[in-house]
Parts: sequence; C-alpha cells; structure tokens
Amino acid sequence: MIAALELHNLSKQFGSHQAVNRLSLSVPAGTLYAFLGANGAGKTTTLRMIAGLLQPDEGDAFIFGSSILRSPRQAKQRLAYLPEDALLYSKLRPMEYLEFVAGLWNIPASRAQPHAQQLLKQLNLWTVRADYIETFSRGMRQKLALAGAFIHEPQLIILDEPLGGLDAAAARLVKTMLLEYAEQGNTVILTTHVLDVAERMAQQIGILNRGQLIAAGTLDELRVRSDQSGGTLESVFLELIDQSDRDQPISDTL
Repeated sequence: MIAALELHNLSKQFGSHQAVNRLSLSVPAGTLYAFLGANGAGKTTTLRMIAGLLQPDEGDAFIFGSSILRSPRQAKQRLAYLPEDALLYSKLRPMEYLEFVAGLWNIPASRAQPHAQQLLKQLNLWTVRADYIETFSRGMRQKLALAGAFIHEPQLIILDEPLGGLDAAAARLVKTMLLEYAEQGNTVILTTHVLDVAERMAQQIGILNRGQLIAAGTLDELRVRSDQSGGTLESVFLELIDQSDRDQPISDTL
C-alpha cells in the first residue's frame, strides 16, 4: 500500500542554521500522526516543505506517491495544509470564504455549498454565518480556517498547532473531528506542544530535535526506546530529547 506521506532525506538550511537535516519517514494512510519537538526543532519548516511552500535544499516529499517537487499539482490535490496563523479575508462572511476556497479547488457550487454548510454546523459556526470574519474571535477564526482546510475533502491534512486559541469546548470539538476524519481512512498530521493531547490522539509519533528525527513509532515503542515503561508521553519525550542532546552536543551541530 502506498504511504500517505513519505519523506526522503528532506533538508533545509537558513544561513548557518540547519533547520531540517536529512529527515526521512513514512506515514501510513489512515493514521493520526503527531510531530513533536521544542520550538526551533524544525517542525514548521518540515510542514512547509511538505506543503510545497518552501523549497528543500535536498530530498523530496511524496504525497500518496506523487512528488511535491516533480508533480506538485497532483500531490497538492490530495493535501491540505493549515498553518498556525492562517490567512482569512476579514471582509467576507463564513459561507463566502468557504465558497471562495472551494472555487480555488475547482469544486462546483452544487457540491461546495452543502459541504460548507455542514462544516459550519459541525464547528458551531452556523449561527454566525451572516457575520463578517473581522468580528470573529481568534478561536472562531481558527475553526473557520479548519473548515477551509476540509472543504475539498483532502486525503491528507497537515495542521500546525490546530488547537491554539481554542477554548476547552472548541478544542474537544476539533479533536473529535480530526479523530473521526482519520477513522474514515484519511490521514492527519499535526504538531502540538500539548503532549497529553498527542498522547490521547496519536497513533504514531515522531520526535524532532535540532532538525533531526530522533525517534518515531507508537507510544509503546517510544517507551521501550526511552526505557520508560508505562511512562507518560511527556516523560518519554523529555528522556529522548535528553538522550539526543547527550549523543549530539550543541557544538557538533554548528
């Protein structure tokens, strides 16, 4: 079976800083995958290269077998990427925004409109459908941006800190939506600093440190690697980062 996402030696350097260093991994279809790492570990840079927004210095990313470099149109048709601070058009109303995004994907209005309505209802935005986006709170904007990512029904959705700015009720709603989407056979890749969220949701986890993938697998597999039998994801994460730092002193990365 073709993987939803494969990275082959993906690398990116900014000046003297190696942001991502020969990153390789495979994410099976139908998986909810969590990318974890401290600030500056290379998570967002990796996601932007996967989405085709940033050109890698080396390597390639494959979306269901299609190269993001050699077949970008084919790869991106099956992909949605939601950055941490997504751009919304403040002078539009929610339905107008979703219809605009659907138009970018060449989705017919007859298909886009009912799907947009369903997404707004699912995300508790239906009652504000007549309001302009400029009046929305940060959490409401975040939910609308998520609806925009789902509008073309991507098989792979990549989300950078999707729970940022959400209150507890909205965060629970979004988590349920993402889990259900993965259960339907789609693939969800997300970054989060809230480790207990990743522990409860993710089927597989990848841990980045200084641009390198230092560990990947299920939580139980990571527990074995970190010698943290029964440990929380937080304890496993901190131990693996500590091991990586001991194995690769800071001076070796400069």
